[in-house]
Amino acid sequence: AVSHSQITRLYSRFTSLDKGENGTLSREDFQRIPELAINPLGDRIINAFFSEGEDQVNFRGFMRTLAHFRPIEDNEKSKDQNGPEPLNSRSNKLHFAFRLYDLDKDDKISRDELLQVLRMMVGVNISDEQLGSIADRTIQEADQDGDSAISFAEFVKVLEKVDVEQKMSIRFLH
Repeated sequence: AVSHSQITRLYSRFTSLDKGENGTLSREDFQRIPELAINPLGDRIINAFFSEGEDQVNFRGFMRTLAHFRPIEDNEKSKDQNGPEPLNSRSNKLHFAFRLYDLDKDDKISRDELLQVLRMMVGVNISDEQLGSIADRTIQEADQDGDSAISFAEFVKVLEKVDVEQKMSIRFLH
């Protein structure tokens, strides 16, 4: 659960971003967040805040998406095993990350999608050939069923050794 003081801090962050003072944030409001402005995947992360076809997000939606990024506290690990999985659990973080790559939402990351995201991340400093071979190698390493794409299960396997916890804790709260 998010503590009362965290909610208060988040709410003041939300209202400071809400330039139109109408209780919702637009994409432009998000683009003012320095951490997102400099993040090559900023636009994809911003998109994640918006439901299909919506162009505004209210405080509740803001909180829900941010919850994916909250670091997991040690005391949360021992929580009730039968309860609903917290949004910031490892598997939810991985799902969120997977969706940043799966541009056409077909539950697979194709070579093309991987290339597009790589290009967003590295900018123009790398030739198409180099990017292509990075994409090919990544897919080769990840692809277990031979369909030349990365499914969520394959994505999880590749990231097994990666500390997603640390990498995906954007500290908006501080």
